[in-house]
Amino acid sequence: MRIFKTALVVALVLGLLVFVFLEPIKRAAVVHLSLDYAVEGPAAEGARFDALDAPYTRFDIAMREVVAGFERPTELAFVPGAAGLLLVAEKGGTLWWADLHAGTRGELLSVEPLTASEQGLLGFALHPQFATNGRLYINYTARRDGGDHTLVEERRVPKGADLRTATVSGGATLLDVEQPYPNHNGGQLLFGPDGMLYVPLGDGGLKNDPFGHGQNRSTILGSIARLDVDAPAPHVPADNPFVGTEGVHPLIWATGVRNPWRSAFHPDGRLIVADVGQDMWEEVGFARKGSFLGWNGREARHCFPLDAECEAPGDHEILPFWEYQHPVGLSITGGLVYTGPAIPELTGRYLVADFAMGRLWALPVPEGDEPVGDATVLTLGTWDVLPVSFAADEQGEIYIADYGRGRVLRIEAAVVE
Repeated sequence: MRIFKTALVVALVLGLLVFVFLEPIKRAAVVHLSLDYAVEGPAAEGARFDALDAPYTRFDIAMREVVAGFERPTELAFVPGAAGLLLVAEKGGTLWWADLHAGTRGELLSVEPLTASEQGLLGFALHPQFATNGRLYINYTARRDGGDHTLVEERRVPKGADLRTATVSGGATLLDVEQPYPNHNGGQLLFGPDGMLYVPLGDGGLKNDPFGHGQNRSTILGSIARLDVDAPAPHVPADNPFVGTEGVHPLIWATGVRNPWRSAFHPDGRLIVADVGQDMWEEVGFARKGSFLGWNGREARHCFPLDAECEAPGDHEILPFWEYQHPVGLSITGGLVYTGPAIPELTGRYLVADFAMGRLWALPVPEGDEPVGDATVLTLGTWDVLPVSFAADEQGEIYIADYGRGRVLRIEAAVVE
């Protein structure tokens, strides 16, 4: 009996220790098991095509390096009204300007973010009236009150200032969201045609969405938030879909996302969201006001877990219009709709990539939510890049940030020999 009691006490103590230390162990595992995407050596030139491209239609492009020397870039955008002036954010916390015409560059601002796993300075956006109000916004992860937090903050430069010489001043914190794990932060900021700031947020990390954030509308995690930066704090737009609904976070615009890594507005105003999958599928689909994008009941168009049964899509659920399976790719990076003149065959197509594999595609954009057939998709091949973000210049030509080699490349028409 004494041995039994001793064993019981030991089991209870061990159980208590596991309970106390389980979350720190999980957090540490996320950090230590995160892949290191650093690369070495010169980049291979040109695209490769293999058997995994067979379902798609081949289309040849070229890519030209326009600026290099960055450390793990995460986001890029052109400054409206300043031809050739590009902003590039680095994971480590610096936001640079690069003048592509003059070949010069400099630091615009810096913060001190957490950088473990998928943390860092992850996104930024300029106010639609930036030229007259000098307001810009950054999204990064930082340590606050003993926990990891996503912070969306405002910064300012003098009205009409040239960013190559401007001094940046601090501003208010618009959004402060505690993150349970150091992955699935989302991290992008983008202004919509309605002038509102959209903030795609991941489900908070680990795997399997352990807290059910994707389907819990009381939390802002696992959702796309929408803020009115011109309104007083807490910056809730009066026409957000759940304003006044008890138990629902008022900043939520759409729910059911896992880790939306880059979203973009179609020229017609629809929001296209690329959501990183977990076990088998990567996806691209639309998000609308009050909609549910499926996570974690679905991974892309499939029940999750894959052997589970799931209900038919509800009235507000939107299934993705395109998906691809592992190992075609492992981690989607959303892109942009091409509107430039240089490659007319791509006009109106949505360019998207896989971060881990370096594959690029150009998708037709459906009028509704109907699936896009693979045969109508253009494969642009596999490149020696880690495509982490896309940007378009004033002409609509598209650029890609290469996370691995710290450079920016411009997509161009293929060279005809």
